[in-house]
Amino acid sequence: MELPQWASFLGVVLATVVFLKAVLRRRGGSPKRTYNLPPGPKPWPIIGNLNLIGTLPHRSIHALSKQYGPLMQLQFGSFPVVVGSSVDMAKFFLKTHDVVFTDRPKTAAGKHTTYDYSDITWSPYGAYWRQARKICLTELFSAKRLESYEYIRGEEVLALLRDLHGASGRVVVLKDFLSTVSLNVITRMVMGKKYLEKEVKDEAGAVITTPDEFKWMLDELFLLNGVLNIGDSIPWLDWMDLQGYIKRMKKLSKMFDRFLEHVVDEHSERCRREGEGFVAKDMVDVLLQVASDPDLEVKLNREGVKAFTQDMIAGGTESSAVTVEWALSELLKKPEVFAKATEELDRVVGRGRWVTEKDMASLPYVEAIVKETMRLHPVAPLLVPRLSREDTSIGGHDIPAGTRVLVSVWSIGRDPALWDKPEEFAPERFLGSRIDVKGQDYELLPFGSGRRMCPGYSLGLKVIQVSLANLLHGFAWRLPDGVTKEELSMEEIFGLSTPRKSPLEAVVEPKLPAQLYAQAA
Repeated sequence: MELPQWASFLGVVLATVVFLKAVLRRRGGSPKRTYNLPPGPKPWPIIGNLNLIGTLPHRSIHALSKQYGPLMQLQFGSFPVVVGSSVDMAKFFLKTHDVVFTDRPKTAAGKHTTYDYSDITWSPYGAYWRQARKICLTELFSAKRLESYEYIRGEEVLALLRDLHGASGRVVVLKDFLSTVSLNVITRMVMGKKYLEKEVKDEAGAVITTPDEFKWMLDELFLLNGVLNIGDSIPWLDWMDLQGYIKRMKKLSKMFDRFLEHVVDEHSERCRREGEGFVAKDMVDVLLQVASDPDLEVKLNREGVKAFTQDMIAGGTESSAVTVEWALSELLKKPEVFAKATEELDRVVGRGRWVTEKDMASLPYVEAIVKETMRLHPVAPLLVPRLSREDTSIGGHDIPAGTRVLVSVWSIGRDPALWDKPEEFAPERFLGSRIDVKGQDYELLPFGSGRRMCPGYSLGLKVIQVSLANLLHGFAWRLPDGVTKEELSMEEIFGLSTPRKSPLEAVVEPKLPAQLYAQAA
């Protein structure tokens, strides 16, 4: 197992301070309750089990859970961590005792990249978070509002198809196209226009951000929100910023804030200009209206509006692009699956039009491809960490208050007790299956479950399904000359999302009547 670069440095730190820690531990104090903790590897002083976690933590934890079982106790520096790696454990943490495990641990990412825990993802359990969740469910992601934006999703998918048609016969980097369509969909829905189709400038003409820079910012945000930052585990080393992550977080926060200030200023100005005649056109408008409500239980200030906006942009862009890229990667390795999907699309949709969102209910094989991709390549393989708010026990094992909790949907998706040949990409396993991705079937939890489930999952699912269906319907795909399907790397990198390590490159060829691509233009 590959060890992170900081492991050797921590060995030196361990040698220099272990004696001091041992002495301090001997000092008198009130006796602590004895807990019967779940099984797990014996922790080292100071670093705990961090030495067992490699550069892909979800794979390291998966390997450990095979040894210690579906409920496992780890120690990350100063903090106990419990990992649930089975359907029963996922139900325990996300359903049966959901309210106990609804809190979030304090992390550098939450502090530095989400306006001091002001967003939906990292905000601690309490009145502010409950209000944020209510705003998401009733205002931002209601079925009525998402339906009202269907035309935006349709227009941007057609733009994607037009752009790919223009690249006919060439090798394309698919993620670039996917990120563009996801970003355009979400910026139009959230902010009312395609802010990032070109350079964003302030009133004086100074460049605030560029499309390429903004896509880099999104990648960086997801990476930094998922990294194993040493200071989060060993607080007294936090000031040293051993990995340089905090420096990167602060830089990223400034870049995002400059853009979000510009967005909020523009929307506030229109609101002020139109006065009583103001009508909300997008999600930022809705947030500003909510923020002005004097009856709010907890005031939603400007920082909160920016944090919510950043959450929606990032979440709506990354999950869609990453999932579709993984799906096409798997299909290029299994041409027979590609052929079955094409047959279904030709039979149900025909070759005279594009796929719409309303078609998806009649495309069970394409839907099965999406589910199988989410099983093998969950965007958040350990979900976002939770925090126990009170002492709990299960099966004779205690989980003390303050324990950090990870649910390994990566392990659940590879459990041979649940899935036949779990490492194999086989969409057929979902044909006729009741299992869905909406948080009620614990065998498949790409968006999580319970109170902390991704509030925008239905939007993400719509974009993923219709984008992938049209990519398969409108184009023939093949790997570049000289690259065999066996040589196609499927390595990932770890963050809050888990994208491909190297972007997928493929040759795209249109296969529908030419007038359809002209229609897309």
